[in-house]
Amino acid sequence: MNKPVTVDESLAREFGLTAEEYGRVLSIMGRTPSLTELGVFSVMWSEHCSYKSSRKWLRGLPTKAPWVIHGPGENAGVVDIGQGYAAIFKMESHNHPSFIEPYQGAATGVGGILRDVFTMGARPVANLNALRFGSPENPGTRRIVDGVVRGIGGYGNCVGVPTVGGEINFHAAYDGNPLVNAMTVGIARQDRIFLSAAAGVGNPVVYVGSRTGRDGIHGATMSSAEFDEDALSKRPTVQVGDPFIEKLLIEACLELMATDAIVAIQDMGAAGLTSSAVEMAGKGGVGIELDLDAVPQREPNMTAYEMMLSESQERMLMVLRPDRTELARKIFEKWELDFAIIGHLTETGHIVIKHKGQLEADIPLEPLADEAPVYDRPSIIPTKPAALGSVHAPLSLDAMLLKLVSSPDLASRAWVWNQYDSTVGGQTVRRPGAADAAIVKVDDTEIGLALTTDCTPRYCQADPRAGGAQAVAEAWRNITATGARPLAVTDNLNFGNPEKPEIMGQFIAALEGMGEACKVLDFPIVSGNVSLYNETRMPDGTTQAILPTPAIGGLGVLDDVSTAIGLGMQANKDVVLIGETKGELGQSVWLREILGREEGPAPTVDLAAEKRNGDFVRAEIQAGQVTACHDLADGGILVAVAEMIMASGTGCELESPDSGIRPEAFWFGEDQARYLVCVEDAQAFCARAAQVGVPARLMGRSGGNDLILPSGVTISAARLKSAHETFFPALMDK
Repeated sequence: MNKPVTVDESLAREFGLTAEEYGRVLSIMGRTPSLTELGVFSVMWSEHCSYKSSRKWLRGLPTKAPWVIHGPGENAGVVDIGQGYAAIFKMESHNHPSFIEPYQGAATGVGGILRDVFTMGARPVANLNALRFGSPENPGTRRIVDGVVRGIGGYGNCVGVPTVGGEINFHAAYDGNPLVNAMTVGIARQDRIFLSAAAGVGNPVVYVGSRTGRDGIHGATMSSAEFDEDALSKRPTVQVGDPFIEKLLIEACLELMATDAIVAIQDMGAAGLTSSAVEMAGKGGVGIELDLDAVPQREPNMTAYEMMLSESQERMLMVLRPDRTELARKIFEKWELDFAIIGHLTETGHIVIKHKGQLEADIPLEPLADEAPVYDRPSIIPTKPAALGSVHAPLSLDAMLLKLVSSPDLASRAWVWNQYDSTVGGQTVRRPGAADAAIVKVDDTEIGLALTTDCTPRYCQADPRAGGAQAVAEAWRNITATGARPLAVTDNLNFGNPEKPEIMGQFIAALEGMGEACKVLDFPIVSGNVSLYNETRMPDGTTQAILPTPAIGGLGVLDDVSTAIGLGMQANKDVVLIGETKGELGQSVWLREILGREEGPAPTVDLAAEKRNGDFVRAEIQAGQVTACHDLADGGILVAVAEMIMASGTGCELESPDSGIRPEAFWFGEDQARYLVCVEDAQAFCARAAQVGVPARLMGRSGGNDLILPSGVTISAARLKSAHETFFPALMDK
């Protein structure tokens, strides 16, 4: 980039702008832009930064509630959790980088989401993730799984934030485009929350953290395009992270936040210095002038274009009070971090960039934001699959169960969890696998947070609207199953190319389902991320899109963390099924793993039943009437029973259902709005359920060390665990 470059429509297209968008740039500028100016427009108008295909539809999501302090628009969502505290949380994607360079792609995904949270004044207390990988039979899957898991663990463990939960699916649709969605939750005092809108003409603009290099340049535009067979050549667009620097940055920022020095603060994420400067000044309605000579650099001869678009990690931009600048400098120097005044706020309403005595850019901020393209792309309403028709079990009940618990989507994740430090910080109450949601205690209080990530992409593929609603409902159920009160959602909307009407139709329908579920369940969306163009261009010119994957990150609160319960089967208890069972096998794990078919409609989502059943279960948990609870999801009743047994080692003897439903449909159907609970007195419990219109029935009695099926066939807890724990070691030993 040091040699002269001709800026024209051809270059604009290389940078990801369409001819029409480049024409709009020319109109705004009244002239041909400089290379740096074109770079600024290209990243700020990229799909990744501008949400140009999704913004119209995101506006319809429910985002408000009495407990929501800050919704979408800030670095992360903020909700009231009581006693003057707030939970600050968000989920973001690092999909394309994690295919190209799995370790660094995943690691810097964790680092980036951590910064979104602590930039608002919160100390991060928990990380989660939602991961999607290609088929286990694909030769490249092992490399990606290994790198992603090591990257998440390596960064999170070193920075000292526990990784407490997450989810993993495998499907051939992700062979060339894995999904790595990272979520962070932090805690702050409600009166010490920091926002990004710059204010105060003349106030200094300060750069802190690591030095700027050439890594990650055009990362935002790379994340807004389909992949092709040359994807691995894009390694220079993948950032390189340093968790030890991130830890210092967290501590330095939180120390400075304890003073009155900060006017505004923003992390340098996608599009780096460009996005942070433009967004801070734009939100504040001021101008900003930067002198790039002052930017700390780790590589020689960097150009203005490179510095503005670099996505080097562990960097923040701040606007400080002038009389507190030296105080801030001393804090960052104490933590051995770079600190540089690189500009100031102006009243011009422009971003002005200077380097080596030259004017490199002068762009009006208002049209840069307000005239960013917003598309209403053509869409096709997805056609729902035909009815499944009759199916017949080819194996015995016990054989099918053992096959299911050892399958890729249901097998133990211990190989993954064991690489994550889930207890660092000492506030983790329920570790991965111990409950339907992770539980983290808030320091100096009895408050607990229940945290989960959820989505069932195969449902979304079959029926995006039902799948979007189900993803929200399952997150709500997982939080409810611990006894916590669901508060709010962050999301990560992963879809294919929005320029294809069928993909845009998936996106619109999924958001409609999500929005409806959030309204009925009183579970607003307060932050999130959209990741489009998750498609791989194949050598023959065709493209393969991922399954539509609107990942949901849910957060709930317990006023007293000691009341939280787990999913482990409790001895000598009645085991009760909550919710109606019809035996829905369409799109089920059973259908895919036992019969090799991916067919039929997604399960019915009855949001009124979800609310009614969940509210009853939560009230019973809080009243001390339930000792263990597990929501029913993939694999249905029998898999849920097996998971409860494996979580504790306590067995269960099941009764014959006498339901009139075929055994495989009753035991493995994936009907929604259901829970399994352990209680002292099933008769009294079921009577209370009947009073509020909640279906409940006795399923069996816990005790011993075995699962005893109604036929009398016995499977020991040890045998279940042995089958459950084979998949990941076998995959990673290939």
